[in-house]
This record gives sequence, C-alpha cells and structure tokens, in this order.
Amino acid sequence: MSPCFEFEDKTLEKAVQKACEKLKIPKAKLKHDVISYGSTGIFGLVGTKKARIRVTVPDPLPPSLPPAAPETKDTPDTPQQAEIDQTAPAAFVEENEADKTSATDECGIYPAPVASKEAGREVLQRILDSITTDARISVEEKSDRILFNVQGGNSAVLIGKRGQTLEAIQYLVEKVYNKSRGDRVRIQVDVEGYLKNRRANLQKLAGRLAEKVKRTGKPATIGQMNAHDRRIVHIALRDNSAVRTQSLGDGYLRKLVIFPQKNALSKKKPTNKSG
Repeated sequence: MSPCFEFEDKTLEKAVQKACEKLKIPKAKLKHDVISYGSTGIFGLVGTKKARIRVTVPDPLPPSLPPAAPETKDTPDTPQQAEIDQTAPAAFVEENEADKTSATDECGIYPAPVASKEAGREVLQRILDSITTDARISVEEKSDRILFNVQGGNSAVLIGKRGQTLEAIQYLVEKVYNKSRGDRVRIQVDVEGYLKNRRANLQKLAGRLAEKVKRTGKPATIGQMNAHDRRIVHIALRDNSAVRTQSLGDGYLRKLVIFPQKNALSKKKPTNKSG
C-alpha cells in the first residue's frame, strides 16, 4: 500500500506547493485528495480554517524521502483556528504578523486597504446584511472616534443579550478598519440609540445604588458587566465622595461593587440617646 502524507496551508495552492517541496515531486505528477478547501472566516480575523490535502506517494519511496508518518495537524496557535464566541467578544485575539496578508484580500471579502469611514461603512453593511435585512447606516466622525449608527433591520438580533452581539460586531469592524493602518482609530457601532439609552440607564442605576450605599453603609453589587458598562459606572461615581467603585472577579464579564467611603461613614452624626 502506498504511503500517504497530509499537508495544510492557508490556501489549497499553498498546500500543494508545500507538498511538492517536501516530497520533491513535480506538481504535474503529484497525486492528492482534498480533505478541506479551507475557509477565510470573517474578514480574516476569526474562524479561518486552513486548506488540507492528502498526498499518495509512489511505492517505493524516492531515495530522498525517508518513511514517516503522515504530517500531523499543527497545534492551533493563532486566532485563525478559533471559533466565534459571542458571549466573550473581548477574548478575540489579533492575528500574528505572519498572517497579515491573509487570503481575504485575494477573495475580495473586503476592500483593501481599509482606510476610510466609507470603507468602514461597507464592511459593517456586509456584516449587517448577513444577519438581517433593511439595515441602514449613518456615519458621524467625532474627535475621538468614528460612530456608525444603524437604523432598521432586526435591532433585537443585532444588539443581542446585554449588547453582546453588538459589541462583537463593533469589535470586528474596528479590527478590519485598523488592519492596514499605522494608527488605531476607535470605532463605535450603535443600533437604534441602544448605547445612548444604555448609558443613561446605567448612570441612573449608579446614582440610586450610591445613595443606598451611603444610607445603609453597606456595599452594593452590580452583576456581570462588560468593560464598557463598568467604565460608565466608574465615571458616573468618580466625583461622589461618599462612595468608591471597584471591579471584582476574573474574565471578560466582571462584577462591579460600590463601597461606602470610610471617611463618609465617620461623618455620620451619632444617634442621641436620652436618659
């Protein structure tokens, strides 16, 4: 039985080329089966899968080729092997330098290089069209960020539970937008004013809990929050001398605790006792 070897690379062509080089067999004489054609994933950032082939070599083996077991699949060490986890978009990791020139440019998945707000709008529109229909985008260029406002479509699906889907979309747009830039531009994506309403609600919640902590002298905890929401609460209470805020726990979603300030407790007037 003729021995078989397996090879993989970013594209099918590169996998075949690797096999030819390692086995010292001309491309025209290389006999192979395609195990996987590979996948470019989402804009070359996450979900990418390599092309994989199985090569049957002549028997007996060429003198320069020692008998060996089929090449095993490399242990995934880049995010191109990862799958999307919408519950923890912040866990996405930027691809390594060797993968900067991914096959996504060749396949025309997004315009390259992405260097303008209109190109960013196009990237976002393609993501939205894959999720819902009739979603429209307006762009605001602010001093510290570019804001893409989304109107129409299925807003509930685009936002997701606790805004996690929206945050994942924003993450992808920002990564693609900044992929070919030397300086990082902050990107923010909002759907039907969700972020504005979320900020207002969190500020009100922070105020109510701060008053409760001040009145009772006991800490108050706000459940699992992402970094964006925690920052809103921290900023809302940073000038409140009666309380202090602290994030506790590990991982992406952490708790935020509002503590009473010790000096504020000491200023409470003692209760007068008669008799």
